[in-house]
Amino acid sequence: MATSSASAIIKATISSSAKLPPTTASPPQKSLSFAQFKHTSISQPLQISTTTSAAATRSFYCKSQQNDSSDSRSTKVQELNVYEINERDRGSPAYLRLSQKTVNSLGDLVPFSNKVYTGDLKKRAGITAGICILIKNEPEKKGDRYEAIYSFYFGDYGHIAVQGPYLTYEDTYLAVTGGSGIFEGVYGQVKLQQLIFPFKLFYTFYLKGIPDLPAELLGEPVAPSIAVEPSPAAKACEPGATLVNFSN
Repeated sequence: MATSSASAIIKATISSSAKLPPTTASPPQKSLSFAQFKHTSISQPLQISTTTSAAATRSFYCKSQQNDSSDSRSTKVQELNVYEINERDRGSPAYLRLSQKTVNSLGDLVPFSNKVYTGDLKKRAGITAGICILIKNEPEKKGDRYEAIYSFYFGDYGHIAVQGPYLTYEDTYLAVTGGSGIFEGVYGQVKLQQLIFPFKLFYTFYLKGIPDLPAELLGEPVAPSIAVEPSPAAKACEPGATLVNFSN
């Protein structure tokens, strides 16, 4: 009797197990709205993986991290001389007294544009164009200190940009910050010599990073003095006495 009961129980258990559904897949989960999520308690701390796949690591490349000491720009120094002459026919310079004071003061602006001639004074090269910002009036030196930002234009050859101190009472050096045309990629410095402020200046550029300059720009410079003047042909912009498509 006991044996028969045990046998019946075993058969019933086997039969019930056979009818159970498979458990290989978990039941679908309901998505929570943002409002429900705000009030749901998270029992386990959020785990953030910082593992980066090898493929992603290989695909990231930063050229600036290369330990490459080579520089394709030339370090050869080329000297270029030009004259900047204010011939009083361009309305330059204009003095904008933004400081609203009766004496030259910090913040005053001086836009300007003058004519540029090659160092040998035989050709009209183009113009300068820029602005000076007054930094400090120096009454004991009878002058001013400006921060200057301007460009020299050389017709089809392109232009050279410079920036730095412009002192009305002594010579200065400015940084060459770039250029266009044959001057693309240029760097270096330029010496500014005041001959007659602000009407006559002589510049000596020390240029790096560019191919050899054309001979047209490298004529033997006339020694700077207050008496120098461009040739009549250059001053009149006659054919052959200007750079091609010079800025005017």
